[in-house]
Amino acid sequence: MHRLLMAAMMLLAGLTGAAANDSMAEIGAGGLVLGRSDVVSIESETLYLSMDEVRVDYRFRNNSDADVETIVAFPMPDIPFSTDGDMAIPVMADNFLGFTVEIDGALVTPALQQRAIVAGGVDITGLLSDAGLPVAPFAGTSEIDISALTAEQRVAIEASGALEIAIDYETGAETGTAWPRWTVRSAYWWTMTFPANREIAVRHTYRPATGGAAGIFFAMEDEGSATYRTYQRRYCMDAPFLSGVERRLAASNLETGPFYTEAWLSYVLTTGANWAGPIRTFRLIVDKGSTDNLVSFCGEGVEKTGPTTFELTYEDFWPERDLDVLFIVAQR
Repeated sequence: MHRLLMAAMMLLAGLTGAAANDSMAEIGAGGLVLGRSDVVSIESETLYLSMDEVRVDYRFRNNSDADVETIVAFPMPDIPFSTDGDMAIPVMADNFLGFTVEIDGALVTPALQQRAIVAGGVDITGLLSDAGLPVAPFAGTSEIDISALTAEQRVAIEASGALEIAIDYETGAETGTAWPRWTVRSAYWWTMTFPANREIAVRHTYRPATGGAAGIFFAMEDEGSATYRTYQRRYCMDAPFLSGVERRLAASNLETGPFYTEAWLSYVLTTGANWAGPIRTFRLIVDKGSTDNLVSFCGEGVEKTGPTTFELTYEDFWPERDLDVLFIVAQR
């Protein structure tokens, strides 16, 4: 058995706000570093995406004559603590998405790395940890206690833009608490062995942290606006989808229902290019959840395979862009 030597390809802190394909990794001074394999290939990947569940089934093959033992990392969605936008976190805990790993049907307990990132990509994890503040303050109230910070610690953390100080609006005095204004960047990782000259099955499941908007945001924009063009580029909205949006808006009623909101789900496919060769067979299943909902995403050869499901299959797939899914969701 030998340990695969991997070149550093991408720092974890540089990942985007989405879940991602598995990637080989190593533990560097700054945390996990994604790497590349020249001998382990993805023979197949089946990716199921819905607002309630993400499920990924891989079949990897070690094409060499020696076992390969390495770290495998699965980056998770960024969780921003800010006044802008909305992120639905299913479970307010460290394993905030209920992430699971199975290797050939056997459950594996992954480790979790979490970093705190502020504007400009600055990592303040050490600053928070030294001050006794949680990197991922999911549990309990959205405010954190800063009363025990030294003056020096508070100045340093405030200077990074990481805190919004809470004020008692009746007295105008500080409450001793603050709202976190950083982004939590997380990745699960585990060590696994790819046996020589054979395939191995890996499955992940988790509950996605979907972003959203209270209404159909892009429908309020002119077609020539930057926002509308961004939606079109990201989600490839076609004529049937846009017609469906118009019909639903015309029939919506905020008082009696239904009315419609947006939900966004992203998945980083491009880390799938870190393995040997293309993904031999890639199958995507997107489930919009209800026949009243709409869904739009970019892909060629998409077929409707059920009342709420849409699928595509690619052979010898080199992922060149990540996947963004737009749901229009009926609310009653």
